[in-house]
Amino acid sequence: MDYTSFQLDIAAHIATITLCNPQKANALGEDFWTEFAQVFDHITEDPEVRVVVVASSGKHFTSGIDLGYLQTTLPPADADPARAMDKLRRHVKFLQAPFEAIDNCRVPVLAAVQGGCFGAGVDLVSACDIRYVSADAFFIIQEINIGMVADLGTLQRMPRQIPDGLMRELAYTGRKYLAEEALATGYVTHVSADHEALLDHVMTIAAQIAAQSPLAIVGSKEMLKHTRDHNVADGLDYIAAWNAGMLSQADVIKGAVAALSKSEAEFDDLLD
Repeated sequence: MDYTSFQLDIAAHIATITLCNPQKANALGEDFWTEFAQVFDHITEDPEVRVVVVASSGKHFTSGIDLGYLQTTLPPADADPARAMDKLRRHVKFLQAPFEAIDNCRVPVLAAVQGGCFGAGVDLVSACDIRYVSADAFFIIQEINIGMVADLGTLQRMPRQIPDGLMRELAYTGRKYLAEEALATGYVTHVSADHEALLDHVMTIAAQIAAQSPLAIVGSKEMLKHTRDHNVADGLDYIAAWNAGMLSQADVIKGAVAALSKSEAEFDDLLD
């Protein structure tokens, strides 16, 4: 399937999604909001994909939602206020869907961020499993700077990823959150010298993930997501039931033999 707002490449069990509108700083226009949800539906059902990389071309990762598109989504000025607000609420839920699709993707999603990442871009990368950046990267919760509350996931996901006081400062001030600070405070995992080095590093990590048992990777992501939203006792019950039903003896044997022989195990894809 062809997409207009990004490129999709699948090779060696890695799906790479690349935002490809650098002339507009990869602003997230009308097509993005439908296509991004669709591509994650496709990826989640593709048994060959074991990990996803979200990257972009050009100087900046993304300038956030295209403000021209955003203006077209506002209800008519003469509409009944209650009906107008119902329409707006439903549209906000529509805009949340692509980032929910990242969160719900059964395989890990890695973000590779260079340059600026504004507004909805922070919503996007906060929904990813792991974030990596180039040295020139920065994040801005841009919504506060245009008089609104961020509503696509940043204020719900990012507080679980960085200290509370820092989260509040970024949300209230709309200041730049630079790469080194993001690394020091746990939002990103690694800082590379430049965009090229960043992509090389992220693809190396992706290849390491892709080499693992896909069933074990899916289970690990499911457990981490469940743990985020539940207490320890519930999590222990869930993993006990999960492994009782989905622990693959074949994969465990392959992994053990590979470890003993210092070789690489070859794991089967998940089923279609």
